[in-house]
Amino acid sequence: MLTVRVPGDKSLSQRALILAALADGESRLSGVLPGGDAESTAGALRALGADIPALPRDGAEIVVRGSGLRGLRAPDGPLDLGNSGTGTRLLAGVLAGAGLMATLDGDASLRSRPMERITAPLRAMGATFEHPGAPGRLPMTVRGSHPLQPLQWTSPVASAQVKSSLLLAGLTGQAFVLVTEPRRSRDHTERLLGAVGAAVVSHATAGGWRVELRDPPERIGPLDFAVPGDISSAAFVLALAALGGARAGVTVEGVGLNPTRTAFLGVLQRMGARVRVEPSSAPGACEPVGDVTVEAGMLRATDVGADEVPSLIDELPLVAALGARAQGVTRIRGAGELRAKESDRIATMVANLRAVGVEAEEEPDGLTVRGGEGPLRGRVRAFHDHRIAMTFGVLGRLPGSDIEVDDPGVADVSFPGFAALLQQLGGP
Repeated sequence: MLTVRVPGDKSLSQRALILAALADGESRLSGVLPGGDAESTAGALRALGADIPALPRDGAEIVVRGSGLRGLRAPDGPLDLGNSGTGTRLLAGVLAGAGLMATLDGDASLRSRPMERITAPLRAMGATFEHPGAPGRLPMTVRGSHPLQPLQWTSPVASAQVKSSLLLAGLTGQAFVLVTEPRRSRDHTERLLGAVGAAVVSHATAGGWRVELRDPPERIGPLDFAVPGDISSAAFVLALAALGGARAGVTVEGVGLNPTRTAFLGVLQRMGARVRVEPSSAPGACEPVGDVTVEAGMLRATDVGADEVPSLIDELPLVAALGARAQGVTRIRGAGELRAKESDRIATMVANLRAVGVEAEEEPDGLTVRGGEGPLRGRVRAFHDHRIAMTFGVLGRLPGSDIEVDDPGVADVSFPGFAALLQQLGGP
């Protein structure tokens, strides 16, 4: 059995950095992802006046001296968020409530992603937005207002980024916020807000899932937080083990086990992989942590529907890849949100699966994959999307495969050292 660790959780790293910058006092953070997205968010916070030290490559502890909820300042130039959709949308909420003006920008991929899903509710709270380029896209100039107006918003999609943007706007803008989603999305922001003294109430409702920031505090306390390993990064290692591409079963230590993020483990089990989960975090911890072990099994096809998608959105390309090697036809539906990621992951996955010899069909809100046993060979395009590059990196490590990824280095956005780890796990 091989034992490995994966880099810190990308979503948690960025949220922890933002809240530490807004806190009163010194926050101590360890395990922060030293990858592209977290670096972009840290750089933007520094440009806003936050005291964020360099992010160590080994995840060692850093101390962030918070500026307070009203301590950020307008930047001297545009904020370059690189490829970070999370950083862009969350900081838009922060700026909206902080009463600051700033221009958010990013790379070509980030410029193609929709922003109206956050700007519409933030406008309703009193912020204004300008788009010098394409409407509803980056670059985007935010003009904040303080205090903001209370908000009750029904989101058409279950999106943690949308919800988090609005909660952070309510925090910095001293405004009541109520967000209703069609389904529950990942709840990292709610957990971390609770840890710094900003209580959030969440519960099921007839309309889906409701989240409320009822009484935003005038200050928040510092964080003392160890970022767990990223379950979405671990998923690629676990998928390799499930497909028989590793020399033995694999255990990933110290990985986040937030229940809004672990649906992929259930999918692995029902497809036939052997999965064992051993929680290790103390009761009442802000985020649950533990070890996950996966061993190969005879894989069979599965169906993924809309109810599972919010807790599985980042791992759906891997589900499609597993389907390519499973017995039967795997169907993914209710996943239209995939079209608004770093690439259109529905179109990208179908095109690339076909390029290596897999039968796949594109659907408006998902895809269909027919499993097979033939060799997987061909050249695929990552489209600057880290999860696409890593998915085909996994398939390329299987016996008999010969897959060339045009831009494997894009994996460093969320998983520095990914290629080297695959080599370690799979051998020559």
